[in-house]
Amino acid sequence: MLNRASQPLVRLVERYLPDPYIFVLILTLVAAVAAMLVEGQSPVAVMDMWGKGFWGLLTFSMQMLLVLVTGFMLASTPLVKGILDRLASMARNPGQAILLVTYVSLVASWINWGFGLVVGALFAKALARRIQVHYPLLIASAYGGFVVWHGGLAGSIPLTIATPGHFTESQIGVIGTGDTIFAFFNLAIVVALFIVVPLINRLMLPPQDESVFADPSKIQDPEVPEVTPSRPAEHLENSRLLAWLVGFSGVAYAVYYFVQGGGLNLNIVNFMFLFLAIVLHQTPHRLLVSLNEAVKGGAGIVIQFPFYAGIMAIMTQSGLAETISQGFVSIATEQTLPFWSFISAGVVNLFVPSGGGQWAVQAPVMLPAALALGADVPRVAMAVAWGDAWTNLLQPFWALPVLAIAGLRAKDIMGYCLVLLIVTGVVISLGLSFL
Repeated sequence: MLNRASQPLVRLVERYLPDPYIFVLILTLVAAVAAMLVEGQSPVAVMDMWGKGFWGLLTFSMQMLLVLVTGFMLASTPLVKGILDRLASMARNPGQAILLVTYVSLVASWINWGFGLVVGALFAKALARRIQVHYPLLIASAYGGFVVWHGGLAGSIPLTIATPGHFTESQIGVIGTGDTIFAFFNLAIVVALFIVVPLINRLMLPPQDESVFADPSKIQDPEVPEVTPSRPAEHLENSRLLAWLVGFSGVAYAVYYFVQGGGLNLNIVNFMFLFLAIVLHQTPHRLLVSLNEAVKGGAGIVIQFPFYAGIMAIMTQSGLAETISQGFVSIATEQTLPFWSFISAGVVNLFVPSGGGQWAVQAPVMLPAALALGADVPRVAMAVAWGDAWTNLLQPFWALPVLAIAGLRAKDIMGYCLVLLIVTGVVISLGLSFL
């Protein structure tokens, strides 16, 4: 029944959702026009905001590109491929494949969002090599688990307000993760999503005769040709000693980092992926073969992320993001503020797809409202976090690494993600409002 109900949405998205690059161009124009009409900004002022902010995400863009590249290199090592294949062998039919990839993605994303994006997509490919399963839904299921990231261990908003010296400490103090990530209402939402998301994905699975299977050329790993060194340079390129001296040094630092109390973040995830890949590929030559294959999927990240930086600059500097947030706050009460914070964050996230950046925009609006209304401040903060994570199911910004690994287009999976958006929106709203 759900498969039949989801098909109109899938067809709608396939017909009308443009390539993510076209999507970001349209969002740029929408943000610019809205800043002029709503905030009274002049065209020159908007152009200045956009141009000055265009390169504001260069560090983050490189981090995201490295998530894709280092994750791909690690997953293409013989050891990791063997682990993924053995885990994939647990699925005996298409329905089990959908459930398994969803659970793996949910767990990995709850631990760390960058880890979840890469592991989910690579595991989906391992499943597709074993089982004839509807590939667009399989990849959508791998991406759908990403919805829990901001309620998990690497949630940027709860970790920010738990850090002494954060920019809103004078208003709300330091709020520990026991009141946010590990609060009952948040854990209940996470548990509910661990039940609902796999179930919805499984119910959307079409019959085999209506399924679209993976292109074998897009799911096979690159072949690494055997090289017999004949020159000094080739001996270096195929030297295990050289690779292991550097690789194990990186692994040792990662261990030292965690022993010293370091936490999971995007930089250390990329660091671990890279140096484990160096060790497990055994030679520089094998690593470089994997690297050449990995970078092919990074074009979308390179070209689109600067446009999102420009959009974020328009939204924040023009006051448009604040106006959107205040519009929702103006109709809120003590009981409904978490719900409206969630909805407003979902809207703002379409234009400011960054948890930390979004909190910087919305905190000055949401926190004074929460204090004035007597609302639960940790719950309001988590409502903004969940809103940021929720509409990632509609925003192709975060799907780019997954799509690059899978070899699909955004419109191939977004119809299924739209169904998840509707269902998870209801679950999260109920959890924030009544638990």
